[in-house]
Amino acid sequence: MELLPIAIGAIAGVVIGTGLAYLLFTKLLDKKAQEIVREAEEKGENVKQAKILQAKEKFLALKEEHSRELKERNKKVQSGEDRIKARESQLSKQIEQNKRTETDLQKVRENLSKQLEIVEKKQGDLEKAHLKSVAILEEISGISQEEAKAKLMDELKQEARAMASHQIQEILDDAKLKANAEAKKIIIQSIQRVATEHAIENSVSVFNIENDDIKGRIIGREGRNIRAIEAATGVEIIVDDTPEAIILSCFDPVRREIARLSMHQLVSDGRIHPARIEEIVNKTRKNIEEEIMEVGKRTCIDLGIHNLHSELIRMVGRMKYRSSYGQNLLQHSREVANLSAVMAAELGLNAKAAKRAGLLHDIGKVFDEESEMPHAVLGAKLAEKYGEKPDIINAIGAHHDEMEMTTLLSPIIQVCDAISGARPGARREVVESYIQRLKDLENLALEFPGVTKSYAIQAGRELRVMVESDQVTDQQADQISFDLSQKIQTEMTYPGQIKITVIREKRAVNYAR
Repeated sequence: MELLPIAIGAIAGVVIGTGLAYLLFTKLLDKKAQEIVREAEEKGENVKQAKILQAKEKFLALKEEHSRELKERNKKVQSGEDRIKARESQLSKQIEQNKRTETDLQKVRENLSKQLEIVEKKQGDLEKAHLKSVAILEEISGISQEEAKAKLMDELKQEARAMASHQIQEILDDAKLKANAEAKKIIIQSIQRVATEHAIENSVSVFNIENDDIKGRIIGREGRNIRAIEAATGVEIIVDDTPEAIILSCFDPVRREIARLSMHQLVSDGRIHPARIEEIVNKTRKNIEEEIMEVGKRTCIDLGIHNLHSELIRMVGRMKYRSSYGQNLLQHSREVANLSAVMAAELGLNAKAAKRAGLLHDIGKVFDEESEMPHAVLGAKLAEKYGEKPDIINAIGAHHDEMEMTTLLSPIIQVCDAISGARPGARREVVESYIQRLKDLENLALEFPGVTKSYAIQAGRELRVMVESDQVTDQQADQISFDLSQKIQTEMTYPGQIKITVIREKRAVNYAR
């Protein structure tokens, strides 16, 4: 029992102590919380002040930048206003100058009008005086002005025609006296005078494509493919609105052929890019060079020509890709070689040398580099460089009279070259245009009075004209022949020369009954 109060007291003491401890702890927490709140408020105030300061600095920077931009804008506006004022001032000066010029022009115009009136008045007086003089002359002579003009013109025409016919006859007589000395030269010049309908060399090739979408692939991005092809081949490629076709333009036919075959392989393969283009072009160029050598060797074997320098063989092969007035140069050279051999054999000369010179006579046309020399002279220099004999060199250089002929082989090559180029069908000439030219030749003769029929014979080299004997005299027939030759020369284009023969026959026909 004595311990109970003590326990109760102890428990009361513990409870009181615990309460006091709780109150003390609570006060400490409140104090700590107040310190934390105060620190947070101080930090918030500091952040607020910093943000306000930062905002003020940003505002001042923006304000300064805005002021600078405004000054620059005002400066530009002021500069523009100054230019406009200067332009206005200049325009005002020009307007004043134009007004002064217009005033001066008006004065000049008025002056010219006055002078024109004076001239017209004088011209009228002159016309009146001229008419008066003409009337007096007509009264004295007894014929009118028109009759006098017609009579004078007829007399002048008759005199001119008589003089021309007489002069032509004298020239022909003189030519007959010199015929033996000039015959060969006249024949050669007559054969060489060629003017076909299309006397141009091919300088373009057409590359056909299946559709126009391929054009874009050939051009490439920003044109890189087409530039690569042009740089690799040296050929200008023209891509225009022509449907399903691309134009290859170059004066070197070998380069055109390389470009054409390369583009064909690229389009077939489908891979078109600069690296592939360079590879294909190099491969094609190598194949073409091999083919050129093969063609040259085969040609020499066919013609029986031996010991020819390899460079000359290559030039012979290059002739396959060259044309002259539409005639393939290799075919032309082979013809000249064969003709020269036949002609030399007939004359008792060296047929093999003639054939060799005939094949090589145009090698100057297929030289790799550009030259200002005539192709005959260049060909002679190349033949000399590669060890050909002097008679071959002279025949090559003299076949167009650029060099003096020193051997009998030279005129043979010249004549055979002219024959190969002038024979019917050798050079480009459409059949329709050839027939049309013959018709035009015959129709030209039918325009003359008294002509009944006309015939173009000898492939257009001779024109025979039939005239009525009762309408045309012998002298008039001579005149028709001359006038017709002059008219053909001025109005037509033709190869060689045309012989005009006017035939006048007197036929007496009766019947025995």
